[in-house]
Amino acid sequence: QVQLVESGGGLVQAGGSLTLSCAVSGSILNVNTMGWYRQAPGNQRELVATITRDGSTNYGDSVKGRFTISRDNYKNSANLRMSSLKPEDTAVYYCSVDWVLIRDQVMGAKELFDNWGQGTQVTVSS
Repeated sequence: QVQLVESGGGLVQAGGSLTLSCAVSGSILNVNTMGWYRQAPGNQRELVATITRDGSTNYGDSVKGRFTISRDNYKNSANLRMSSLKPEDTAVYYCSVDWVLIRDQVMGAKELFDNWGQGTQVTVSS
């Protein structure tokens, strides 16, 4: 009913930059807060950054000053610009949307909560 598709992951050297993109597709009427989370092997999933529909942002302490989240409400998409990457940034990065309103043939509109993409691998070599 709704898909979150991440792209832009890959291998980069420490100190380098990458930009991740997330596109929300489906019969979208509204998208609330979008975010990026990451999970490294053996670790819990942790917050990277979130951005509300009106552009308010929140960052995890470990990425403040290095990562920048942005979004395009018309395209229902969000980007994560990652700079000054460190080996400890290596993880699978997941796009999330906490609430999506979609068209529904039966109900007219339907709310979907806690939506996640499949993840994209980011590897930072030392």
